[in-house]
Amino acid sequence: MAAGYNSPTARRRRLGVELRRLREKAGFTGEEAAARMSWSGSKLSRIERGQVSSNSDDIRDLLELYGVDDPGIRQALVLLARESRRRGWWHVYGDVIPERFDVYLGLEPEACALRFYHGQLVPGLFQTREYAQALLEAHPAPVEPHEISRRVELRMRRQEILAREDPPNVWMVLDEATVHRVVGDPTTMADQLRHLIRMSELPHITLQILPFGRGAHPGLDGAFDILEFSEPEVYAPRLVHLENLTSSLYIEKAKEVRTYTVAFEHLRTAALHPVETRLLLTEREERMRALAPPPDPEE
Repeated sequence: MAAGYNSPTARRRRLGVELRRLREKAGFTGEEAAARMSWSGSKLSRIERGQVSSNSDDIRDLLELYGVDDPGIRQALVLLARESRRRGWWHVYGDVIPERFDVYLGLEPEACALRFYHGQLVPGLFQTREYAQALLEAHPAPVEPHEISRRVELRMRRQEILAREDPPNVWMVLDEATVHRVVGDPTTMADQLRHLIRMSELPHITLQILPFGRGAHPGLDGAFDILEFSEPEVYAPRLVHLENLTSSLYIEKAKEVRTYTVAFEHLRTAALHPVETRLLLTEREERMRALAPPPDPEE
């Protein structure tokens, strides 16, 4: 099971769930409650969705509005608000984390299962250091070398969840393009392919390649990640994450999440069996090794 309530992200979302429940019990719509607080509707919505932290005074004022006079409930929610403002481990990398990605970094370690479909690149959780660096060096926005180094370090830290005692169950479908697109030099690519093979042999990780020969498929509109959670009182059971060069989108509405879940099932069904996938990766790795320059005997 994931870390659960230990992370600030989980606390924010737990607080949001409780505040929404108390608001509905008091008979207020979100717009009505926000107006009574002289807030924008978006501020209350972000608090209830666990997307932002809130201070103790705001929580006390909300509880007054909702008619909550039980001292135990009031104390517990104010404490939850205080704890939700603590910084997660990733905040030491705050100088290089895009604001849009901060939420995802809090959600990822809470998930009990991760489903990835990527059509062009290996997901960050499975990138080697050299592959990640080559990607960041190709980013269209100018990035200083020290910033690239910090971002690579962050990406490596994220991967620690795959080796913990209670790792998430991961199912990953990659388009065949990801193994043919050479990121970095041939040695970097060969090492990345070997890393994928090794990771796919772990019991909690399933990797499949979707071959070119399958033609049109539901993933042609772009990559997506599905995060599943085991604490339904804190999270929606599933959440979809979409990312592009400048923004991230989180989809929680059940109907929309279901669309992505069905799409992933179609992709998984069309993809190669995991054993066939490893054979394809091994063949491609060998081709990359053949293209790589021979190692320097003096090194």
